[in-house]
Amino acid sequence: MDVKLIYIMFFAGVFGCFAQKDSLQNPYFKSYDDKVTASIYYLDTSNNFQFVYPVPGEGTKILNLIPNRKEQLGASLSFKFVDLSFGFSPKFLNANKDNSGSKLLSLNTRLYHKQWMQSFTYFYQKGFYVSQDGIDAAFPGFKSIKIGGATSYIFNKKFSYKAIASQNEWQTKSAGSFIPNFSAYYTNIKYNGDGDKINGKTYLFSLAPSYFYNLVLGKHVLVSAGLSLGAGIYFTEGHSKVVSELDMSLKTGYNSDSFFAFVNINYLNFVEGETSDIGLNDNISTVKITAGYRFNAPKKVTEIYDKINQKTGL
Repeated sequence: MDVKLIYIMFFAGVFGCFAQKDSLQNPYFKSYDDKVTASIYYLDTSNNFQFVYPVPGEGTKILNLIPNRKEQLGASLSFKFVDLSFGFSPKFLNANKDNSGSKLLSLNTRLYHKQWMQSFTYFYQKGFYVSQDGIDAAFPGFKSIKIGGATSYIFNKKFSYKAIASQNEWQTKSAGSFIPNFSAYYTNIKYNGDGDKINGKTYLFSLAPSYFYNLVLGKHVLVSAGLSLGAGIYFTEGHSKVVSELDMSLKTGYNSDSFFAFVNINYLNFVEGETSDIGLNDNISTVKITAGYRFNAPKKVTEIYDKINQKTGL
């Protein structure tokens, strides 16, 4: 088994300052921060691009820039403000076959402070193919980097976004919330091969109102859905263009105090309106299947955490 992706995330120190402590007193939430959460997961995610350009006499043409897919398997372990993850792309998964030289690194996390939420995203991809009019061509020299995130405000204190984004909290009673989001992303698309070079940089800013609802069925089943529609502007090579934003998410699964299993689907799309120039459509799609188990932390681990907490005040 050839390891194609390894990543380790360690969130400590300042992250602990932003814990959503209100959940300890809110009857709509149940916190598992005092538990050790271990899980395994399957992840399929990518950042695709579309170049839209006019052709005289032929109308608008679309050139798809699609990264070689990398399906990942991984495991994670979290306790309090510490979150460790390890993932890799085994060759026995169909999408990883014949992807020699391709790379994918994706990191995502969120911080919470009362009703404020801050997300961070990092994407690095190497190895794309270009698709147009049914014809595909491989371009292993293509690379893309995306860095950014969104600042959000959760209006309804009864709604738990952490029940969607992580397994450390559970929504005990159905609730929904209006959540406005301000997003900012930097994207760099590079190509170096056959004497041609591309180094395109874009800066995107958008404002999108959204609504999320967590439907709790019985005591153990959650169905969560969210929709966001907005608009923004991106800057590239001294030019600015208006874009529309569409963000859809769905999570469903089973949860108990010990065992849990969920499926998460998310689709984020930035689409430029029709212009006389070349346009760029940008979308991120994610499918994640997670299963795990929660258990009490070993006494030694709890003692170490308490010592750190006393010294740092976190």
